[in-house]
Amino acid sequence: MSQNAASTNVTKAVIPAAGLGTRFLPATKAMPKEMLPIVDKPAIQYVVEEAVSAGLRDVLVITGRNKGNLSNHFDSVPELESTLANKGDEAKLNKVHEASELADVHFLRQGQPLGLGHAVGRARQHVGDESFAVLLGDDLIDARDPLIDRMIAEHDARGATVIALMEVPQSAIHLYGCAAVERTDDPDVVRVTGLVEKPAAADAPSNLAVIGRYVLRPEIFDILDDLGPGRGGEIQLTDALNHLAEGKGDGPVYGVVFRGRRYDTGDRADWIKANVLLGVDHPEIGDEVGDWVLDFAERLRARRAAEAPEPQHRS
Repeated sequence: MSQNAASTNVTKAVIPAAGLGTRFLPATKAMPKEMLPIVDKPAIQYVVEEAVSAGLRDVLVITGRNKGNLSNHFDSVPELESTLANKGDEAKLNKVHEASELADVHFLRQGQPLGLGHAVGRARQHVGDESFAVLLGDDLIDARDPLIDRMIAEHDARGATVIALMEVPQSAIHLYGCAAVERTDDPDVVRVTGLVEKPAAADAPSNLAVIGRYVLRPEIFDILDDLGPGRGGEIQLTDALNHLAEGKGDGPVYGVVFRGRRYDTGDRADWIKANVLLGVDHPEIGDEVGDWVLDFAERLRARRAAEAPEPQHRS
C-alpha cells in the first residue's frame, strides 16, 4: 500500500468494463475484451492490481451483457484449485489464488450502453458521498510507473477533481479528449480550464490528451444526472468534467501529466505491442521472448529491404 493511501479519503475504485470490444471481433463475440490476455493475465487483472497497489481494495466493475467471465475470473474455482493441489503444482495454484484474493471486487450491470458518463454514474450507490478513482478497463499503466498514487495525492492536497493527461503528437489529438490548461509551478501538474472531446488538430487547445485514469469528487454524480447526450448520442464523462473545469462545481480540476509506460489494450496493434513489451520483461519467459524479438527484427528488416522497390535512375 502506498504511503499516500494511508491518509486519504479515497478508498474505492470504479472500473468501467461494459464496452462491446468491436475492434477485436470475432475474438470478443463471446469473450469480454477485458479478458484478452497480456502475456499470462487478462487485462482486467492488471487494472485491479493497479488499484490495489494504490490502497484501493474496494473495487466496483461496471459490466454489460456477456461479461460473466469477468466475475468468474475473480471468483474461487474449487475444482481447479483441488486439481492443482493434488498435483502439487504450488506455482499455478498461487496464481489462481492471487486473482480471487486480490481485492473485494463487486460487479454491477450498466443496463443500457449509454456511454462512459452513464457507466460512472451507475457507481453512485456503491461509492456514496466519497471521492473515488476511475480506471478504464482497457487502459493499462505499467506497474513500474505508478500514476493513481500521485493523482490521489493531488486530489487530497488541492481538494480537486484530478484527471490523467499525456502528451501526444498534434496529429493524434483527434483520437482523444483534449485539455485546455494553465501551467503550475510543478511541470507535471496543470490546472484544467476546459475539455474538448476529440478535436481536429487545428482546434485542439493543447497536445495534452485525457487518458483513462480519474480521481473524482462525488459532485460528479449530480452533474452526470443533469447531462444530456453528447458526442455519439452518449452521456460523456468529458462533458461533465468540462462543467467542473469551467468552474460550475464546488472544486477545481487539475491534471497530472503522465510520462511513463501506458498500453491501450482496446486497440489491436497496441494490444500486440503490450504483449511484446511486457513479455520481454516477464521473469519466466522474458529471455526467450527477447531473443526471439531480436532475431525476428533482423529477419523483418531483411525482408523489407528485399521487397523495397528499386530506385528509379534518370537516363
